[in-house]
Amino acid sequence: MTPDEAIAEAQAGKLRPIYLVLGEERLLRTRVVNALREATVKGAIRGFNEDEFTAGDSPIGRVLGAARTLPMMAKLRWVLVRDLERWEGKASRDAKAGDETKDDGDETEASESQQVTGGQDSGALDQLAAYAQQTAPSCVLVLTAAKLNAKRRLLTQAKKEGFLVSCEPLARNELTGWLMRAAADRGGKLTNGAADLIAEVSGPDLATLEDIVERLTLFAGNDPITEDTVGELIPIVRPATVWELLDAVGVRDRGRVLTLLERVYDPGDRGLRLLGVLAWSARQLIRFQAGLAAGQNPNDAARAAGAPPFRARALQEQAKRFSKATLESWLVRLRDIDLALKGGSKRPARAVLETALLDLCGQ
Repeated sequence: MTPDEAIAEAQAGKLRPIYLVLGEERLLRTRVVNALREATVKGAIRGFNEDEFTAGDSPIGRVLGAARTLPMMAKLRWVLVRDLERWEGKASRDAKAGDETKDDGDETEASESQQVTGGQDSGALDQLAAYAQQTAPSCVLVLTAAKLNAKRRLLTQAKKEGFLVSCEPLARNELTGWLMRAAADRGGKLTNGAADLIAEVSGPDLATLEDIVERLTLFAGNDPITEDTVGELIPIVRPATVWELLDAVGVRDRGRVLTLLERVYDPGDRGLRLLGVLAWSARQLIRFQAGLAAGQNPNDAARAAGAPPFRARALQEQAKRFSKATLESWLVRLRDIDLALKGGSKRPARAVLETALLDLCGQ
């Protein structure tokens, strides 16, 4: 199930006896766990019926014992186990340690070592899978992990029986909508173009994006949050300057390209944010051209591209200078530059950007 579905179940009071909350997006995991906890302990005396463990720090027997303990003056017990992958890693390390000891010819010592350091914990995930087949009806057991081996019985069982909550990072095309909804939840209005810009330059981590939205809505108040608002508050290259840079590339003015690069290049991030805004600008122009090709007037095409209508005239001028094929080839080139800036090239980051922009002028 999705995080939203799990939260809806919790809010409706339709709790399952076990959940496996799995995925690398920590904000989604946190939201699901908080919703399940609130629904489980609602109306009960806090503290009497809550147990929380971290895998590897507590033996599996203690966890299962807590899950099978009857609640006190409440309908349900809450039991949370974080970081299940720590048990998976521990079992692997114990097995490896045992193999190495056997190589030394002392099998007895290896067996004793595994019994002390691994013991019950080495099969903890299998014991949880067994518990999932016969859960305690008076407990909500929530298990969390960023990642588990796909062949684990617990994971395949969770998928089959519907108690898996998948909290994977959102795809790039989902981030814009998520940002706009997050702003609306706070009473703000984030324009499509501004949301797309934030997603491009800030990455997929939802906790980071949530913090950005929080600051933007407080800063903007009742005003719409536009690309310019984003440029004022977040340390990125101003979109207007990037449009100037694109114009200079479009007319093959190499001198102005280098002058503008000098103005916007930030050695602190090796030009990565500039690269993000350039990619965002190229995609916006491609969407604008597609709108015109579909018969939209310039204002409507600008809106469809995520740009405010007053930018329509500037977009029209740029659309005349860049073909769709050229812009698409730019996106491929920008991807290669991104890899180079992140360690794929031994050249200085500034030199990589200068060469790439001058090459684009040649196109």
